[in-house]
Amino acid sequence: MQDIIAAIDRTGIERIHPTIAPYIRRTPIVDVDGADVGVRGVRLAIKLELLQRAGSFKTRGAFTNLLTRPVPAAGVVAASGGNHGAAVAFAAMTLKTPAKIFVPTVSSPAKVARIRSYGADLVVGGDRYADALAASEAWAAESGALQVHAFDQIETLLGQGTVGLELESQAPDLDTVLVAVGGGGLIGGIAAWYGGAVRVVAVEPEGAPTLHDALRAGRPVDAPAGSIAADSLAPRRVGDLMFPIARAFVDRVVLVTDAAILAAQQALWDALRVAAEPGGAAAFAAVHSGAYAARAGERIGIIVSGGNTEWRR
Repeated sequence: MQDIIAAIDRTGIERIHPTIAPYIRRTPIVDVDGADVGVRGVRLAIKLELLQRAGSFKTRGAFTNLLTRPVPAAGVVAASGGNHGAAVAFAAMTLKTPAKIFVPTVSSPAKVARIRSYGADLVVGGDRYADALAASEAWAAESGALQVHAFDQIETLLGQGTVGLELESQAPDLDTVLVAVGGGGLIGGIAAWYGGAVRVVAVEPEGAPTLHDALRAGRPVDAPAGSIAADSLAPRRVGDLMFPIARAFVDRVVLVTDAAILAAQQALWDALRVAAEPGGAAAFAAVHSGAYAARAGERIGIIVSGGNTEWRR
């Protein structure tokens, strides 16, 4: 446990940030009076990571992998619900290396289209992320391509941790940060960055409680993989690497309903004209729905993590 925490920490994240900075966007934050989005008595710092290149925070981890690990002639391979695949495909296109991406049938048309637009060899098959992961592992063994894991990889966690690095400099007075969880790469990186100095709260759909169930069991375990956000927040289980970080530095897990996620999407659009995908709106859903009971005057950071969706009112 201590070895993992030592490998994924502020020093490592600070070292990675200048390496990937030429290839990513320093996404902005929007300071919001909670009353403007239906949450009275709090102040929000919403980090718009949906404006990241390739449409989500995943681009940070993708470039970290491709820039710091030897990439063979066979290129790279990744399994994804959609966003990680788009990020790896974009990074591979930018760095001129072949990429093969496996996604399940639940991946949204917007994400599938984005992956194809970056020129990757795309395979759609299987019902869930776990199916795509198995297919990608088989391809890596056959081809020799470098596997770029969506969340259970040190480089991936370090890259996602740069979200926390930027957020701290943009909003240094936060009391709490709300982060949506799928496999745990984003919250693992952010929690490692803050190291307990700020309260980090995980948010998951009720239909995909991966970290909730893992913390209750004391280890990563298989969890249901439902929810409207299944293409970004429903792997079979959280990563082994992020789990000790979560045990050490994540304050709690809050579960939200699909109805709350839909309402959060609508509120972000109505108030800010931010078109978040379901997984991207999940962290905001926690405070918007009251699942996370904010204290009066609390200063809350929220990561809107992705926007690869076809927005319809």
